[in-house]
Amino acid sequence: MKFTIPYVAYSLVASLTAAEVPKVFAGLFEQNVPVKAQIGVVVPPPEIDKFVAKVEAAAKNDPKWFREFSGSAKPGLPLPYDARLGLTQAEYAEYLELWNKRQFKSMQDVMLLLRQTSGDTWSLTSTGEASLLSTLRYSAKPDSFRSPNGELTRLEDIKADSTSILGEWTGMEWKFEEETGLGKTKENFALGQFADKKFGLIVYRAQELSSEGKRVLDKSLVIRFPLGKSALTKEPAATPVKPAAKPATKPAAKPAPKAAPKN
Repeated sequence: MKFTIPYVAYSLVASLTAAEVPKVFAGLFEQNVPVKAQIGVVVPPPEIDKFVAKVEAAAKNDPKWFREFSGSAKPGLPLPYDARLGLTQAEYAEYLELWNKRQFKSMQDVMLLLRQTSGDTWSLTSTGEASLLSTLRYSAKPDSFRSPNGELTRLEDIKADSTSILGEWTGMEWKFEEETGLGKTKENFALGQFADKKFGLIVYRAQELSSEGKRVLDKSLVIRFPLGKSALTKEPAATPVKPAAKPATKPAAKPAPKAAPKN
C-alpha cells in the first residue's frame, strides 16, 4: 500500500523546517544540526607562575596603587609595564613571550543545537554544563535574548585583538543588569568567531551579589566549537591561541583568563 502526504500538510512541514536562521547565528550554526563543542579555559605555560607570584607580591605591598593601576587597564588584556609590578624589563619581556604561548584547554565535550522555539524565538539547546544556555531565547525583531532573569539587550560589537585572553576574535554581546533591595544581578552572553574562522565562540557569565555585597552566584563559560565541515569532528584538547603579529607591550596581572565578555 502506498501512502501519500497531502500537499497542504507537506507545505506546512516544509515551511517549518526551512525557517530562516537569524543573522546573529548565520555562519555559526545551522538549524537543527548538532555541533560538538568544548567548554574550556585559556592557560599560559606553567613557567609564567613565577612572574605572576612577583606581581601578586607587589600588589600586596601597595594595594591602593595596584587597584588604581589595574582598574584603568582594559579587561582581558595584559597590564602595561611598570617597575612597581615587581618585574624587571627582562622578566617583563619573558612574561610576554609566555603569554603569547597560551592555549585553549578543553575541560568538557558538549553538544549544541540551534532550534526554533515557540513565538518565533530561537534557542541553543545544550548538554552538560552548557545546559544553562538552553534557558536563553533569542528574538530577532528586538535583537535580544531573554533569560529567567529578564531581557539581555545588545551592546557594542566585540573586536578583541590578539593580545587579549581569548586571542583575536569578533562577536556580538548582550547584557542584563538589575539592582534591587535584595542585591545585584548581571548576565552577559557573547557569540562570535575567531579571526582564522576555524572556530566559533560563546562566552557566558552570570553574577549575583547580595545586598551586603556577598557573592551568591558567579558562573562562567567559555565554549569553542568548530565551523564548517569540521563541526561534528573531535578537535584536539589543547590548541594554541594565535599570538600577536607584533610584540605585545603589556603584561597581565594573572594568567587565568576571565570567561566573562567585556561589560
